[in-house]
Amino acid sequence: MFFGVLGVSAADLAREAGQWREPAAFVDLGQEENDVSELVLPPCPVIGIGPRDHRLAHRMDTIVEAGFEAAAIADAIARQPLAAAAVTQLLRLVPSLSLEEGLAAESMAYAMLQGSAAHRAWIAVQPLREAKPEGRVDLSRVNDDLVVTLDRPEAGNAIDRAMRDRLHEAFGLANVDETIARIVLRAKGKAFSLGAELSEFGTTTDPATAHRIRCLTLPAREAVRCAGRLEVEVDGACVGAGLELAAYARRITATRRSWFQLPELAMGILPGAGGCVSLTRRIGRQRALLMILSGRRIKASRALDWGLIDALMDEIS
Repeated sequence: MFFGVLGVSAADLAREAGQWREPAAFVDLGQEENDVSELVLPPCPVIGIGPRDHRLAHRMDTIVEAGFEAAAIADAIARQPLAAAAVTQLLRLVPSLSLEEGLAAESMAYAMLQGSAAHRAWIAVQPLREAKPEGRVDLSRVNDDLVVTLDRPEAGNAIDRAMRDRLHEAFGLANVDETIARIVLRAKGKAFSLGAELSEFGTTTDPATAHRIRCLTLPAREAVRCAGRLEVEVDGACVGAGLELAAYARRITATRRSWFQLPELAMGILPGAGGCVSLTRRIGRQRALLMILSGRRIKASRALDWGLIDALMDEIS
């Protein structure tokens, strides 16, 4: 059978979906000649290998594109099957939800995985990290523009609690001040953002409390309300929470040296800073899931081709 025990034909999957117990299912689209009208997906990633224009391709959770390896994706899923299943099921729902509903669903799924044994095991093996100064987010007003600058270059602009709260306040300010015509988000240093501050993972141990905190302070909850005025300038690494927030913008520009990544699956969780919603809206659920399941870095050129960014700019001095 194609791809070992994980390989299955669409017709067999339609019959066996309710009994499918493997962590993923791979469908060789090159071998599929007919559509399957009653294709019911099991509660795990269903991954197509073959052309994106195949009649069955849109029914898959994701398609393995050039530069990605099916075997590597299968290995990543096998290491974190619960997180892979949860994010797949979430992304099936997100396109039918409003932005606010999507954020609520994402947060609840994230909270569930926060309490999982897999995520706790990841936290347990993390090395002790040297404490770094509290993060800063600078705000300035230039005519009708509100410029929001991540200012923690010594930590790669990893977003800690202080920065998260400040970003929430900044976008909240933009939402109540109608004289702000444009919000520009940029960063100091060689990285736009390395994602969330890893040393803070696991500090809130109760998943329900963590969900409540995200409902009140997640920057994306304010960013979605002013996304039509938001522009982002990316230079260098744009990872995890940094990418998740940036993807809400109406326009993203990036330097050619920039790269993009969603590494959360390896931690036993899913993107929980709004990325399951923002990336799905920006590049579609299949490519969003491909980034999540693979954990691969995406170069600026591919990001432009996918529509993850809107333009390339000269290097920032």
